[in-house]
Amino acid sequence: MAEKMRNPTKKPHGEKLKNETSAGKHYRKAMRHGKKDVSAVATSARLRQYVIRNEDNNSGTDALNMSLATAEMAARRIGYYGDNGKAPVKDTASNAASRQAQKNRMKREFVEAAHKKQTAENANRVGNVSRKFTDKAEDMAGKIGEWISEHVLENPEILIIAAVILIVVLVIASSLTSCSAMFGGTQNVTLATSFTAEDDQILAVEADYVSKETSLQTTINNIERDHPGYDEYNYSLAEIGHNPYELAALLTVLYEDYTETQVQQMLTTIYDYQYSLTLDEVVETRTRTETRTGTRTVTNDDGTTSTETYTYEVEVEYEYYILNVTLTNSGISAAVNDLGLDSDQMERYVLLLETLGNKPELFGDNPYAAPVVPEEYQDYAIPGEYMTDQQFANMMNEAKKYLGYPYVWGGDSPSSSFDCSGFVSYVINHCGNGWNYGRLTADGWKNATARVQANDVQPGDLIFFKGTYATSGASHVGIVVDPVNKIMIHCGNPIQYASYDTNYWRQHFYCYGRIQ
Repeated sequence: MAEKMRNPTKKPHGEKLKNETSAGKHYRKAMRHGKKDVSAVATSARLRQYVIRNEDNNSGTDALNMSLATAEMAARRIGYYGDNGKAPVKDTASNAASRQAQKNRMKREFVEAAHKKQTAENANRVGNVSRKFTDKAEDMAGKIGEWISEHVLENPEILIIAAVILIVVLVIASSLTSCSAMFGGTQNVTLATSFTAEDDQILAVEADYVSKETSLQTTINNIERDHPGYDEYNYSLAEIGHNPYELAALLTVLYEDYTETQVQQMLTTIYDYQYSLTLDEVVETRTRTETRTGTRTVTNDDGTTSTETYTYEVEVEYEYYILNVTLTNSGISAAVNDLGLDSDQMERYVLLLETLGNKPELFGDNPYAAPVVPEEYQDYAIPGEYMTDQQFANMMNEAKKYLGYPYVWGGDSPSSSFDCSGFVSYVINHCGNGWNYGRLTADGWKNATARVQANDVQPGDLIFFKGTYATSGASHVGIVVDPVNKIMIHCGNPIQYASYDTNYWRQHFYCYGRIQ
């Protein structure tokens, strides 16, 4: 009998984002910088590139582009025929390569220009002053183009002067439109990186989700009461909990300025994607030895008979009932992946996580909320005398490999990353000390270790905390690195060295344990 407590319907995965930052870096690297080019065509080409980078999709820009095209045509005629009007000998391969290189550069610039779409839309909302100037810029640019076409063949150097004039016109025009775009763009960036719901609503929704997790823990605690009669109960339980910023980011993407009432159904959907509690009944046929009593007739010394009792043992088969209880925690990311977010929503979600919704203090000192490691704990100089203990040295050499790995609910290997007990389990089982405890929860490690008094703690002992999320017993575990300075290595968010002598950890301290 397998009872699936949670079985959400899966949806297609959301689209993955392309890394525009790395793409931009590649484009910039591929472009030419710092090379002097004295030809008139090159000067005009650079002007066109400047226009593309600052293009606002308005009529002034179109006029400037036409003028530049006219100037380029005239300049090419000068460059091709020269002052004597004779065509030079063609270097076909060289010219083809040059043209292709120019095409490639222009393609890259058009890609950059496409990324200016939002700025262009903002610029279209500019005030009357900007519009009037744009009209004048259009007329001026047209006249400049005509003048260049008429005079440039006689005086090639005039093109350079005209180019300078065009730059001045363009800079003034774009400065008037860019102010509106800048303020609009700044506002949009702030909006895109911020939680837009009210703080009290975000915290109320977070409390509702924690309540669901608390109910889940209660269900697990009452398994043996609610499912009696089994000979054995086996538990394989992931930790219960989540990153509150992930929940707030996802709800912001889906609802924007959400309220507690509005998102209740979605909370259930997210919860169903994150958690799966399975009860699996296994019936085994086993044998056991039983002692039984029998009677037999015996002959007495005087020839009479009588009946006596005796005991004997037999091997009998019987059914042995086991209930396997399995809880998986796939994290909020499971919902993010399966809710079918489009690329824009995924990009917004990532931005909100990176900026913490511009509310880094919203969830207090929850160690899983903000993946920020104080610089002093990114690495730690373990006292040399501690490392002379080979058993401890083996543990640290294994543990240090994973510094910086993110906290992943239910994770228990380098390929998936870790949660706190998954990290401790992996280090202990793979450090070369001959231990093989399997995958234990924080409370499982408490039960598997011997209690140690605070004044007898040694490097390599385990330290346990309670109440860091909704569970009974130990809820978090770390490895003591320096008992004098009270430093541990643990899977917070991310894996890091940390002082356990802070207000938060002192409030949640439970006990110490020594591996046996």
